[in-house]
Parts: sequence; C-alpha cells; structure tokens
Amino acid sequence: MVRYIHYLRRYRRQRARHGARCGQMGRRRRGQRRRHPRAAGDGARKVVRVKVVKKKVLKKKPKAGAKEEASKQEPQCPPLGLESLRVLDSQLRASSDKRYGLAAHRGRLNIQSGLYDGDFYDGGWCAGQEARSQWLEVDARRLTLFTGVITQGLNSIWTYDWVTSYKVQFSNDTHTWKPCRNGTEEVVFAANKDPETPVLNTLPCPTAARYVRINPQSWCPNGTVCLRAEILGCPLPDPNNIYWESPPVPTDPLDFRHHNYKEMRKLMKKVHDACPNITRIYSIGKSYLGLKLCVMEISDNPGQHEVGEPEFRYVAGMHGNEALGRELLLNLMEYLCREFSLGNPRVVRLVTETRIHLLPSMNPDGYETAYKLGSELAGWAMGRWTYEGIDLNHNFADLNTALWDAEDNELVPHKFPNHYIPIPEYYTLPNATVAPETRAVIEWMQRYAFVLSANLHGGELVVTYPFDMTRTYWKAQELTPTADDPVFRWLATVYASSNLVMAQDERRICHYDDFARAGNIINGANWHTVPGSMNDFSYLHTNCFEITVELSCDKFPHASELPAEWDNNKESLLLYMEQVHRGIKGVVRDKDTEDGIADAIISVDGVNHDIRTAFDGDYWRLLTPGEYEVTATAEGYHAATRSCRVTYEDWPTLCNFHLTKTPKQRLREILAKGGKIPKDLQLRLRQLRLRKLREQRQARED
Repeated sequence: MVRYIHYLRRYRRQRARHGARCGQMGRRRRGQRRRHPRAAGDGARKVVRVKVVKKKVLKKKPKAGAKEEASKQEPQCPPLGLESLRVLDSQLRASSDKRYGLAAHRGRLNIQSGLYDGDFYDGGWCAGQEARSQWLEVDARRLTLFTGVITQGLNSIWTYDWVTSYKVQFSNDTHTWKPCRNGTEEVVFAANKDPETPVLNTLPCPTAARYVRINPQSWCPNGTVCLRAEILGCPLPDPNNIYWESPPVPTDPLDFRHHNYKEMRKLMKKVHDACPNITRIYSIGKSYLGLKLCVMEISDNPGQHEVGEPEFRYVAGMHGNEALGRELLLNLMEYLCREFSLGNPRVVRLVTETRIHLLPSMNPDGYETAYKLGSELAGWAMGRWTYEGIDLNHNFADLNTALWDAEDNELVPHKFPNHYIPIPEYYTLPNATVAPETRAVIEWMQRYAFVLSANLHGGELVVTYPFDMTRTYWKAQELTPTADDPVFRWLATVYASSNLVMAQDERRICHYDDFARAGNIINGANWHTVPGSMNDFSYLHTNCFEITVELSCDKFPHASELPAEWDNNKESLLLYMEQVHRGIKGVVRDKDTEDGIADAIISVDGVNHDIRTAFDGDYWRLLTPGEYEVTATAEGYHAATRSCRVTYEDWPTLCNFHLTKTPKQRLREILAKGGKIPKDLQLRLRQLRLRKLREQRQARED
C-alpha cells in the first residue's frame, strides 16, 4: 500500500508538469476515484481510495500592475519581418492577384500605397478572385514555431477593403497542408473591422513548420479579398536547412529593448551614475500630461558652454510611435559613456571637443500610447500626435513665408534679415495652437548656441534637408533649396552613405518612393511640403543647421530588431556628430578690450544666410571645402573682412576677428560714463560731420 501511494504521488507530479499541453484535458480533482493502472487491463474492479490532506496556504494577491508586468515579460515569438523587410519578396506567394501592384510582395504590415489609384506600388495584397480558396503564403526558409498572425486591410484612399475572417494552414513542402485546429475543430480567426487597425490572433496551439498560409474566409461587404500581414514565429535549429544560421550577436553590450517613460528615466540615471564627470541630465519642460522632456548632456565640462566648443543636439520621438530614434539615442548615451571610460580615442575626442545634447523623447505622451499597444499593434499612426492631437512636425512658426515675401520685394538683407527671423506675434498669443512640447523646444533652441542637429523619425529610409516647405504655396512637391544647399546636401550624404542599410546598392524600397536612385537623400519640400517644420524654423530662427533622418521602414521595430538597427546606425550617428567641426570657427573680439562681442553678424560672400556669435563672441559657420570671403559686423564697430579657406580635413579653419569701435560708439560709451571727450575723438567726429555735409551738398547740386 505504501508503495502504491508513492507511485500515485509520483504519477500526479508528472501529470502536473506535463498536463498543460495544447489540447490535453485538465487535471482531475484531488481525491477523485482512480483505477489502479496495473489492474485496469485485467478486468479487476478493485478501487483504492487515497485520502489527501489539504493545507491552507495564504497567498498574497498580486497587484494588477504586477500582473500586467508579468504578462509583458512572458517570452513571445518575434515577427518574421514582413514589415521590416527581413522577409524578402521571393518568400511571399499568393494564389492570385489583381495586378503586380497588389501582388503578394505588397502584403506587408503597415506598407503604404502610392498617391494614385492603380499605382505600381499599392497598399497590400488583393486576390484576383473573390473566393475562399485564395491564400497568401509566407516561406520562413527554415523550421519555425509559428505562434500568431497580425492582419490589416488595404491601405488606400480610394477603396475600403479588408478581410473579416480567415483560416491558417501549415506545410513543410507546400504540397501537404495542415490546418490550424483547436482540438478537432479547424479554427476560423476573426480579422479586421477597418483598413488600418492591426489585429493579432494567437494560434491556440503553436505549430512548427516552414510555410504558413493565410486563407481568407470572409471580407467586408462590397469589398474584395485584400490584406496586409505579419507572422509571429520563433526560428528552430535546423542544421539540414541551408538557410539555417545562428541569431546575430550584438556588437556592443547595450540595453536593447523598448523603454517606457519610467524605464527611460532609469536608464538615463544609470548612465549618469556610471559617468558623472561627463554627463548631466536636465529638463527643458513638460508635455501636456506633465511628463518631463529630459535631455542628456555629454561633455567634458557638463553644465557650461566653453569658448570655441560647438553645441550639438539629436532629437527623437517627435512622433511618438516612431520609436527607433528614441532607443538609438538611449543606446548612444550608453555607448559614449562606456567607450569614454575605456579610453576610445574617437569618443574621447568627440566628448572633450563637443558639447552633445540628446533629447530621446520630444513627444512622451504619444510614445506611451504606442508603447501600451506594442511594436506591431500600434499601427501606422497611433501615438504619432501629442495628447492634444497636435503633429509637432507642423507646429513650429512659419518663418519661410515672411522671408520669401521680403525676398520678392527685394528687402533682404538690408530691411529684412536673412537669418534670426523673429517669431510672428500671432504665434506667441496665449490662444495660439502651439503644443507645450513645441514651446519647450523653441526655448531650448534660444537658450543654447546649437550649431548642428538632426531629428530622428521612422517609416522610411531617407535623409531630408531644408527647406521642408514649398515656396509655391499651392504645390505639394517642389524643389526648394536653402542658401546653404551644398552644406545640407553634404550633411545628408554623410549620414546616408554611412548607414549600412541605406548604403546597400540593391535594397528594397520601403513603400512606394525609390530614394536609393538619388543616394537616399532628398530636399524635404521636393518629397512633400511640411509648413512649420522644426528644420526650417531651426535654420531661419537660430544658427543651427538641422536635417531629418528617416531611420527604418518599420516605425516601431520589434525589440529583437534593435541590435541590428544599432549596428546599422552607429557609424552614421558618430560621423554626423563629427560634422559639427566642418567649416570655420572663431571669436569676434573688441580690439581694445579683447572681450568677446555677442550677436556679431558673420556673413559669407555669395551665401545669402548669415549667422551670429554666441554670448561670449564665439561662432561656428558650417561650410563645404573652398575659399570664402568672410565679414564680421557688429553694432558700434567697423566691419572686418578676411579670407578663410576650408579644407577637407575634419577640423574647422580658425577665423578670428578683432573689431574697432566707431567714433560714435566711443562717444556714447564716454558720455554714458560721464567722462570727457578726448581731442582725437573730437577731431574724428568733426571730420565725419564735415564729410556728411559735403555729401549732402553734392546730392543737392546733382
């Protein structure tokens, strides 16, 4: 009897460990009658009852937040990569299609269509027949444990098509197909109710196979069989498969995952604690919901501007659902801290000779919305805008129109400035539709003497440069270059040519624009007009040159993609920062006192865009290699001009100026102090008055 009880207990333990398999019946209640396994086949009817003593164990109920956190931490299979283009066009097949622009290779989650009906690059896969026999097939190219399917409808501004239900089938050879079942029933999954909202269906029983098919069963009324999809699956080891390879190992030991607001703050603090001598965390303001816009400063003297040291910034997360830039900047903080501590010469030089500011989340409210849905279910737009529904990329003051009107009337630069254009009065009113995030960034721009910047976006693979707004107001696309077009093209090319994905000769286009033909750079207005962009505002209101980097086809890549994306962009991020030292730099000083002159204007002959010195008289002027005539002017001083030559070396040409005060300025300063006017100054003023009288007399005679 003792031996039997021991056997029964061991049997129950095995059942407890293995009884949760898919399709298996649940455990029997404790104390239920059970036949002796040895006697079951001999017709024996002897039944043994085993009394089990139950003990009460008081367990604390986990908080709701803990349950949610635990569910998030459960291991889930990543997407195969239809959206991120890791799955190639050759791996997608379909039973039929309407035309090439709606063929299987377009059936990718979040793919965007062209602007015109019947475009060569349309917004999904559409079957050629309206029948339940149609299917979209994905070849994983290796044995894979499929766990889920995500679908959308067709992306189109002309038609409304989506699949409302579908079946899933699996195969290892494309000849024999096994349907997805829940027990003995073939499962019909509920799909979409609109074209854009992604819908996830997890498989009741994960299945190992190489091929998977989505077999639509019903679709929207008056519509056709159209969908976009992503497949979730974990690759399994298969040495017999020629496509088998081990997962890539990250090159740098960084925190590769998506960070919500609290986790982002923790990571930034962790970096600061690791490198307190070169880092500083500060806030430039708050979002509409009160989340801080936190900036990480990295410099050998954090917290202070050093004469001759340029200020650089990266901004990410302007659109909350474009999450890759956010994670790249967090990785960049970690990398710079770690490599500086290890003595990496390149990083040491960069940190000691540049003041770097990193804003990983300009729109934290939007990001939190997208983060709660997750990387695949946030869709193309969820979290893009602020909590108030404002697109920050269109929310800065339009200074372009005022400049172009003044140029048309030949008022620039004598009566209307070609730089530091003031913000219009209507924009500063309390009832103006300006997000608190935008106001915070504008004040940030005005407080620091930024020289170079880039704002990081997602959803494409291209680098855009100003102007972002078309000069012809009624045109959606028009080439609209700035006066510094060669510099902006240089800057954009530096990032694009060093990005591992953009630099690929035969990379697939993300959606419908082929930017690779032009080196993956484009004038922003020539792509699509963006009135009130941060790039244009930065160029026209401050000294800062800024570009936009579209980092990836996938706006919100899965966490498993982040190590590869860091490798793709690491060199680009570093090389672009180093361009802040391209051109000329110097200090404009008073010849008598050697004090720096603030707000002195630096003009380059032939370039109709000036810059100004910082509060201590230093300046940086980005220029491409060449010979330039540079003039420094300041109120109360005689202008000075000198020739400055910019080389191809990655270090700026030193171009200092010493300005002499005008007699009138000296007179003002003496009178302000209550002093006597020197004789030489009296003579100089008398000569100036006589010259002015002669000029007036000559003008009357003429």
